[in-house]
Amino acid sequence: MRDQTVAEFLSELAARTSVPAGGASAALSAAQAAALIAMVARYSDGPRHDRVVVGRVRAAADGLVDEAVALAEADAAAFGEVAAAYRLPKSTEEERRIRSEEIARGLVAASGPPADLMSATARLADLAEEMLAAANRTVISDLAAAATAITSAAATARINIEANLARAKDDPLYAELMATAALAPEITDRAARLVDAVREELGA
Repeated sequence: MRDQTVAEFLSELAARTSVPAGGASAALSAAQAAALIAMVARYSDGPRHDRVVVGRVRAAADGLVDEAVALAEADAAAFGEVAAAYRLPKSTEEERRIRSEEIARGLVAASGPPADLMSATARLADLAEEMLAAANRTVISDLAAAATAITSAAATARINIEANLARAKDDPLYAELMATAALAPEITDRAARLVDAVREELGA
């Protein structure tokens, strides 16, 4: 995925295959948000700006670009395992039992990347908020663009966790993963407030 062209990725996303799908797309939204924040930081390195803040945000955002792309790849790999479990034989009662257990196990494992993505979106919201005060005002609209990408990533991560765990409510990790999913409204609210702040500053 990392080395694909945009056209190649979109062709795979549109194909009748289980991966890549929404989870990978959400992680790439987070990667774009991180890249936008890093770009704003690079435009905000002049003497009138807080270089300590800007440098810290830039470094963290650059790291989150790589982390989010890795999560996109991890999501695709994890759901590939789920797809493989669905293809297990189911002719006998024992085969059906094994298949059901493998599907449930795979779905719990597949909830890991979106849970990690939720954590990444919270850190992205932190960086975007910090950058808003320090940013070159000519590029603050790009922070709003980053915020909308954060919203997309967090909302999709939440629904993917909930969908994956619908068949695994007895799993020991269920409560922890669902608690992570429940962070989405706070993150999306923060992103919305950032967009509003940018629009207000632009006089929109």
